[in-house]
Amino acid sequence: MRANSTTNFYDRFGVIPREAEFPEVAIVESGRVNMDDIRHADIVIANIQQIAGEENRWLDELALDFFDLILVDEAHHNTAESWQQVKRRFPAARIVNFSATPARADGDLMQGQVIYSFPVLRAIEAGYVKRLRAKMLRPESLRYVDREQGERIIDADEARRLGEMNAEFRRGIVMSDETLSSIVEQSISELRRLRDETGEQRLKIIASAINYDHCIQIKEAFRARGWRAEYVHSREAQANDRVFERLENHDLDVIVQARMLGEGFDHPFLAVAMVGSIFANLSPFVQFVGRIMRAIEQNQPGHPKNQGVVVFHVGANVARRWNDFRQFSEADQEFFADLLPEAEDVVFDGNTADRDFAGGGGIAPVEILEERDVRAADLEPIGDPEAAALLERLANLGVTPNQAAQEIRRIRMTRQDRREARRTALNDRVQNESGGILGRCGINPGSKTLDPRRRERNFAWVASELHRRINEHVGGANADRQNFTLDQLNAAHDACSNIVVSLEQELRDGAA
Repeated sequence: MRANSTTNFYDRFGVIPREAEFPEVAIVESGRVNMDDIRHADIVIANIQQIAGEENRWLDELALDFFDLILVDEAHHNTAESWQQVKRRFPAARIVNFSATPARADGDLMQGQVIYSFPVLRAIEAGYVKRLRAKMLRPESLRYVDREQGERIIDADEARRLGEMNAEFRRGIVMSDETLSSIVEQSISELRRLRDETGEQRLKIIASAINYDHCIQIKEAFRARGWRAEYVHSREAQANDRVFERLENHDLDVIVQARMLGEGFDHPFLAVAMVGSIFANLSPFVQFVGRIMRAIEQNQPGHPKNQGVVVFHVGANVARRWNDFRQFSEADQEFFADLLPEAEDVVFDGNTADRDFAGGGGIAPVEILEERDVRAADLEPIGDPEAAALLERLANLGVTPNQAAQEIRRIRMTRQDRREARRTALNDRVQNESGGILGRCGINPGSKTLDPRRRERNFAWVASELHRRINEHVGGANADRQNFTLDQLNAAHDACSNIVVSLEQELRDGAA
């Protein structure tokens, strides 16, 4: 906040007298700060990584009463040992914690006495954040393969029950092409509607994924339908910067992520949240939905641009999280103080979600074979008292679920779109698998030990070898993927896992 701003909080409320100079500030950043800066500062700003841990000994050089007040943002992490270390080091300091989600992802509750709470509903009513609606996809019937009972056909109510109880089923819902397609297409439909209603073409979709491979799968699904999609992942540090730049320049329609864009990420034009991952409790769900809650038109409640939509499948066990969020949005101090995730009697605990196609591990999803007559049901919205009346008016206008289904069929992708998306995804998958092979075999990707000519680095050699074997398997010439048929590309994806296993075993045998 600028010192000369007319809305400066410290000026308006007399925190700092007008005639006084603004305080001296030091930012703890490697290479930019020293102890002299800190000792002469009135305010010290740092993140926990800079000040805690065995390698950050500078705290020990400060007196126990050096800090009078410690303000902690995203304070639901304050139960972690790193924050406890700071608390023990300065026992005389008063500590004020701030958080939008008092419960951590693992269920631990933020420490401290609640002295003030500002419910989400009031923030929506004031125009600080967007109004939220939820669309839950309900299929008339779902056909899938159960490991114990074989092929089954169930209705939406049974899908919801299985989603609440069965971890394999939940993963199948978000990872199988049949059901993922429904979630993707409904998300696109919602983005189109918002863009048409507001005239704001910069609105975008944010999608959550389970792991790296799932990011690629979701990106492919959007690209196949002609939408500009990219993903960010912790494995892709350099590539992520390019994706964020495209996002800020509005060169993307969709950004896909696996637990990447959390606290503090701010892009107000994210308007549709596609839930493609599994949330074991409320806090991470609120963090994800929060990405679409940043208001575009500040302090203007009811503005058409200040609305967001959450899209999910009935079988993904997200409806319970949505209902929890609705209660959370209206919480008073007593609720905040007692907030704990609702207990779930399920095997899946959220810690075994990552699964590599070739590497095994984690919980394998069930195979979804077919989904019929999918309808989008509106759940009770957050912060929109007119929603029920609007839904009734739409029904009076004769807008039926069948008409919505016809719109989805109208925008179905062409075969060319599918082929291009499959081709791009195959390259992404080979890059991912190459790194996985080298990591599991303990081979340095930057060395040149695998290439007999010692020309290519190991990562490039493995990627090239995978590409060669995949091309050979489907009968395509090297470096001619542009002319592969859709059937060849599908066969390449199907064969990729076995080819990876084969090459990895050869490298292990060679090392032995």
